[in-house]
Amino acid sequence: MEYNYTESMKTRLRRIEGQIRGVLRLMEEGKSCKDVVAQLSAVRNASDKAIAQIVAENLHQCILAEQAAGNNDTGKMVQEAVELLVKSR
Repeated sequence: MEYNYTESMKTRLRRIEGQIRGVLRLMEEGKSCKDVVAQLSAVRNASDKAIAQIVAENLHQCILAEQAAGNNDTGKMVQEAVELLVKSR
């Protein structure tokens, strides 16, 4: 199954990309460890949210495809999605 990533997902990742550039700028400017770590924590939180959004959208699309094919046993897909989220941490 080909997966289509939404523009909101791409926008979220572009925002993270900007945050990473900001962290590098802080480091180049010799800013404090506290400032750098605070921004890296924001990057990590944004990344976690992006992962959750991608997994949720993928699960939704997979379930719809399975139901369209007449298969209502989607428990395995849900389990795989949960494992992906756990693995991402």
